Amino acid sequence: MSEAGPARWIVDGRWVVSRAWVMAYTGASASTVNRWCVQRERYPEARRFPEVVCTLNRTHYYAQEAVEAFWAAWKTEVGTGRLGAAGRRPGDGRGNHGGGHSRAGRDRAVAVILAELRRAGGYRRGMAARLAREHGGGERSWQRAVTEARTLYEHSQGLDDAEADPRPEQSVS
Repeated sequence: MSEAGPARWIVDGRWVVSRAWVMAYTGASASTVNRWCVQRERYPEARRFPEVVCTLNRTHYYAQEAVEAFWAAWKTEVGTGRLGAAGRRPGDGRGNHGGGHSRAGRDRAVAVILAELRRAGGYRRGMAARLAREHGGGERSWQRAVTEARTLYEHSQGLDDAEADPRPEQSVS
């Protein structure tokens, strides 16, 4: 969350703070602070995030004392164990490679397909559809596993992209 200018001002003789300041003070993520603001009416009054005191340059500011009182009540009644756990787990952008049920299932499917590729001597068209019928599951899931297994298989065979799909060169007449 980026804001131009200070995250803390004195307005009408009291300190007011922005969401960026609240994030730094509490250690909460931007999504958590946003949830506190948006869903404030769902919480009991003691744990309710403060109301907006003023808006400066399109940034909402809250009374610092009210934020500190909110945070003290939140830490006492709810705790801070889940802070930083909001949103998705970090990964490499290639799906659930971090583990879990879906990755374990994909690994089993890739092992089945690798065995099939070795038995057949390489990829055969319709392999994903046939395996989906035989083993259950969605054809698209099997196709993704086939793509991953083909990459592993071709790499283990020492084939690069040019050799993996040999096509006769066309002569220009």
